Amino acid sequence: MKLLDEFKAFAMRGNVVDMAVGIIIGAAFGKVVSSFVNNVVMPPLGVLIGGVNFTDLAIVLKQAEGDAAEVAIGYGMFIQSVVDFLIIAAAVFTAVKVMNSLKKKEEAAPAAPPAPSKEEVLLGEIRDLLKEQKQG
Repeated sequence: MKLLDEFKAFAMRGNVVDMAVGIIIGAAFGKVVSSFVNNVVMPPLGVLIGGVNFTDLAIVLKQAEGDAAEVAIGYGMFIQSVVDFLIIAAAVFTAVKVMNSLKKKEEAAPAAPPAPSKEEVLLGEIRDLLKEQKQG
């Protein structure tokens, strides 16, 4: 039972939960970016370079013979993965840059002065009373 309690304490720590949320959102973001690259970026790029579909690009090392499959180096899939990575990296870089600029603005904004302590308030009241006594 102790092992289960230790695991529960570990799993419920803020960092572990935050990391899990980040991984799930990252996976979903990766799917969105892959779809964007495959369905929006690559078709016009393929048209510009002559109607080539990058995912089909390959160097055939050995043609298919009988039941044996074709042996090929699929460099088109690699190009697709590199484009996916570059778009993801650019999006993450932009997000981090925006967050950092917002953080700098927050740090640059002057903080409100701290509220006076009870002693400071009391001393101010005493000062004001002494001024009144001198004037009166």
